[in-house]
Amino acid sequence: MVVAYLINQYPQTSQSFIRREIAALESEGIPIQRFTVRSWGGKLVEPADIQEKERTRVILAVGAGGLAMAVARTALTHPLAFLKSLGLAIRVGRKSERGVLMHLVYLAEACVLRKWLAEAGANHLHAHFGTNSATVAMLCQELGGPPYSFTCHGPEEFDSPRQLALGEKVRRSAFAVAISEFGRSQLYRWSDAKDWHKIHVVRCTVDASFLKGETPQVQAGVFPEPPTFVSVGRLSEQKGQAVLIEAAGLLREQGANFFLNILGDGELRTHLEAMIDRLNLRDRVRLSGWADAGTVRREMLRSRALVMASFAEGLPVVIMEALALGRPVIATSVAGIPELVESGICGWLVPPGSAPALAEAMNTALAAPEVTLRQMGAQGAARVARWHDAGSEAAKLAALFRAGACRPGRAEGPGPVLSDLRSDRTDTVRL
Repeated sequence: MVVAYLINQYPQTSQSFIRREIAALESEGIPIQRFTVRSWGGKLVEPADIQEKERTRVILAVGAGGLAMAVARTALTHPLAFLKSLGLAIRVGRKSERGVLMHLVYLAEACVLRKWLAEAGANHLHAHFGTNSATVAMLCQELGGPPYSFTCHGPEEFDSPRQLALGEKVRRSAFAVAISEFGRSQLYRWSDAKDWHKIHVVRCTVDASFLKGETPQVQAGVFPEPPTFVSVGRLSEQKGQAVLIEAAGLLREQGANFFLNILGDGELRTHLEAMIDRLNLRDRVRLSGWADAGTVRREMLRSRALVMASFAEGLPVVIMEALALGRPVIATSVAGIPELVESGICGWLVPPGSAPALAEAMNTALAAPEVTLRQMGAQGAARVARWHDAGSEAAKLAALFRAGACRPGRAEGPGPVLSDLRSDRTDTVRL
């Protein structure tokens, strides 16, 4: 079988987990054709991402004329399928935040993709994210394209489930994937109970270099001075860096010795810089901007713990990376995070939005003996190795692709691999 992957923007630096998933599936013997709606506008620095870009076909690269030609050709050669897909696009578009016009654009993109899939010999289409890529996949199937499935990450999909027609996408899919048990519960919530058997958990994974815990300068299990916290993520309201900086101000007031390095950039940078100045934290907090994977790994190893103050998440890969390197994690108890981070075992969980609770957890990490931090790091690394290995997670997808789960429309009973896919989190790792 040949499987096609469709992503909104691919490749990009924040989606290395998709690249790893594709590579692991190809290692399982499943050829993957790569498609993206549009190219990412940022700079790719990882050689593997640059190579992926060369292998990925971009739908919108055909231009407005190419989209129009694809629509005309499909309407002429497959008129009934085109009318059905047009009706679906209008129905879904009327309930969406993006409107009917944008969904007609998605239909045009589906017309282009349908032809490309036929030329590639693809007999299954898998989309990442339950947003526009899953919409294009659904419309493509209605046009006569192959069965589709999709991976839902969150939190964006769960912010607007009705507008995104999540239930409709699950109903029409061969199967749907969540990246955490929390994500699966949300797909259950917004889909018909008769379709729940089609929803599976396949987790995101970390690069093998993190699991090796290498760098020559700083080894996992060694905590350099001064005590440093690292936070990684886009500078936005959702990621909660304003609360993190407020917590840093409380730590300073308490006389704590620490440094906070925030990696990432985004729309809140100016606001956060002003907060740092107002709280007199220039000597304690640094906004370091975007960083490549090597820099992130190095800064994690130089830290005492990773801190994530997010208000909404799926399950951040950066948490997996820190734990894999033997670093405890301080994070908010939202979405799928508590499935990986257990308070007192491999980190600390705090309520979202609470600067005092976050400061208290950071103070606890500062006071913890290094032997405790090493034990917590080892617990975290064991969890990541067990639950977020690229090979084992790709094997679940491969089983779904191969076992006949990839068929269109509503199925009548559990897929043949459902019990296998549900049995991987019944115990807790202890060292």
